[in-house]
Amino acid sequence: MRPKLLILDGSAMISTAYYAVLPNEVKFAKTEEEKEKYFHKILHAPDGTYTNAIYGMVRQMNGLIGGWHPDYLAVAFDKTRNTFRRGMFAQYKAQREATPLPLKQQFVTMQNLLQDAGIPVLLSDTYEADDLAGTLANIHKNDMTVRIVTKDKDYLQLVDDACDVRVWFLPTPKDLEEKGSMFDLYRGKDFTADMCQWLKNYLEYTEVAVIADQGVTPGQIPDLKGIEGDSSDHYPGVRNVSSAAVPLLKEYGSIEGIYAAIDACGGDSKEEKALAAFWKDGLDIKRSPLNALKAGRADAALCKDLATIRLYCFSEDLLTGKEYQTCKIAEFNKKLLNLGIQSAFLPEF
Repeated sequence: MRPKLLILDGSAMISTAYYAVLPNEVKFAKTEEEKEKYFHKILHAPDGTYTNAIYGMVRQMNGLIGGWHPDYLAVAFDKTRNTFRRGMFAQYKAQREATPLPLKQQFVTMQNLLQDAGIPVLLSDTYEADDLAGTLANIHKNDMTVRIVTKDKDYLQLVDDACDVRVWFLPTPKDLEEKGSMFDLYRGKDFTADMCQWLKNYLEYTEVAVIADQGVTPGQIPDLKGIEGDSSDHYPGVRNVSSAAVPLLKEYGSIEGIYAAIDACGGDSKEEKALAAFWKDGLDIKRSPLNALKAGRADAALCKDLATIRLYCFSEDLLTGKEYQTCKIAEFNKKLLNLGIQSAFLPEF
């Protein structure tokens, strides 16, 4: 049996935990000044260190580790928004608000706790958490069973059934209500009756689950985002084409394949009219996206590149000697107690 590697999207987990247990006075305040007035109500240690996000993230980690029993664990974080992608596209994630001070401090505290316990923490001034997680998964996909926990669908491009790489998605209650029954059909051997019930609340993405949910294969996720864009990352894709993206990708395989079909018309109006007719009658695309695609060619290429996870962020094996069983978990839990966190801990096994 291959060893098991669990990779956590630490930025997603700690941010979700922060907002999940945020006092209503802070959550619903209308101005930053009003929020700051109630920061003292956020869960904190005796010395004033904020801990609500750490508490929530550790509880999530407890369930994952206790349910799946990984041999190796690594946690990836975003260090900055000024990554190489912003160098490619200045508006990348430009709409996002500044990280609140209590959350920003807990990013650092959590990273220090993990590093001090010997758990690999992935950080970069150049790359994002998904690039770092993807690189680690790519290094070990042929010798380990890999599971990646996130709430970012960019990660779906990493799903690989042949190598047993899957994504465990952090769903909202609405996700579970709308999609839970569908995902029950695609859960793999990990989701057995003897697993903790808490872990079964994740949506597990295998290749067939990605296709059922997104309409495309994992490898086509960057192409899909290249056309549809991504509002959360603030890049546009090709305007007025999003509804045609899936059928076009099913037919041509990639953005390059779509443009190869357009180029084959040679700019001839009759050929282009015939192509548009095929899209309408053969692919059931109601409104021709031909002109929009021609106008948005550069945007399609750029946005696909923005959506593509880099798999070459580092080459060294960061897991050497970092088996979860050898990490200083007892020391980690002792530091949690020093922070006043008594009902959350990491399991030892």
